[in-house]
Amino acid sequence: MTLLPQELIRRKRDGAALPPEAIEAFIAGLTDGRVTEGQAAAFAMAVFFRGLSLPERVALTRAMTRSGTVLEWDLPGPVLDKHSTGGVGDTVSLPLAPMVAACGGYVPMISGRGLGHTGGTLDKLDSIPGYATAPDVALFRRVTREAGCAVIGQTPDLAPADRRLYAIRDVTGTVESLDLITASILSKKLAAGLQGLVMDVKAGSGAFMARTEEARGLAESLVTVANGAGLPTRALLTDMDQPLASAAGNAVEVAYALDYLAGRRREPRFHAVTLALGAEMLVLGGLSPDTVQATARLEEALDSGRAAEVFSRMATALGGPSDLIDHPDRHLPRAAVVRPVPAPRAGRVSAIATRDLGVAVIGLGGGRTRPQDAIDHAVGLTDLAGLGDEVGPDRPLAVVHAQSEAEAERAAAAVTAAYRIGSAAAAERGVILERIG
Repeated sequence: MTLLPQELIRRKRDGAALPPEAIEAFIAGLTDGRVTEGQAAAFAMAVFFRGLSLPERVALTRAMTRSGTVLEWDLPGPVLDKHSTGGVGDTVSLPLAPMVAACGGYVPMISGRGLGHTGGTLDKLDSIPGYATAPDVALFRRVTREAGCAVIGQTPDLAPADRRLYAIRDVTGTVESLDLITASILSKKLAAGLQGLVMDVKAGSGAFMARTEEARGLAESLVTVANGAGLPTRALLTDMDQPLASAAGNAVEVAYALDYLAGRRREPRFHAVTLALGAEMLVLGGLSPDTVQATARLEEALDSGRAAEVFSRMATALGGPSDLIDHPDRHLPRAAVVRPVPAPRAGRVSAIATRDLGVAVIGLGGGRTRPQDAIDHAVGLTDLAGLGDEVGPDRPLAVVHAQSEAEAERAAAAVTAAYRIGSAAAAERGVILERIG
């Protein structure tokens, strides 16, 4: 059954099930322009409120996958990937891909731009001068084969329907739809021709799914749909009640990831999530018999410098500077105003409205309010205090990177409002909450 776009929207608005062929026709129209931006936004809102059944979810995922090229690989190792549902200070993809590649995997990682209050890996990579975040498929294949990984954005050939719907969701309040998240993530991963996928599904005040129960539902949806489509997939639920890294922004998160790879800074929570996801990838790809041995391999790849070498090869092959790891300050953009945000009183951080920190970065210009908005890659927050940290005259809540004093002042006020200071250490939950699949 083929429905006019407005009829399909009306049916979903009223709670009716959509036949697979109608979903396929709508996605084809979204790809070739016959479906307008307004119709796509209305469809996203109807799905947000009415939801999709499992068959509808599978049909949407498959239609979006087939809207472009589906890659096939002939490589001497397993083709693996990881995806995060997003959070504040989540820059794990940048060190993780080369770590897994240094252990024998191949990681063709297709990343997205920022959604809502979360940063996007692609926006972060755009901070690197010369780095081609949208290479053609031939270059993507070559870099993956030669370097072991390539972290890029969607090329025009891969899941183009998702790229259009993704931008619309970002500015229409439909980011949090479990059904649309599932189809968006998996259409890109299925188009990339993967042999294994590990999902990092966030839960907490800085996640799209704030409640653990909601995050678990999304993880189960992703694992069920992906495995049903023939892609072996596991998921970890991880904590986002505080920023994962002490940096939030674009260039500042790239600098953080480079420091991590080079061994200049390895914060415990970030390190734990990176190792846990990487270990699942190695086991899923048959590169390690269990997560204990996989973790040891990943740590050796870091400590030996092999992971940093892989990142350098990848960045250089995609047009970035060859000395980026050793000299990030020479290449990454810097904000005009850098100032600390003093704590309103001495004490320990007892709670963080993490989402509000992401919104503060957007307010600085580090994110979008419209799909066409340009991003200021230099702005952001660094040295973010974590739960339980002692703050006061000698320890600010954060450092703001802004382009003007007025913008810095507004961001500082937002950061201050996001923190709650108490007299005792906060009860902090572990960073790895659950494993699914």
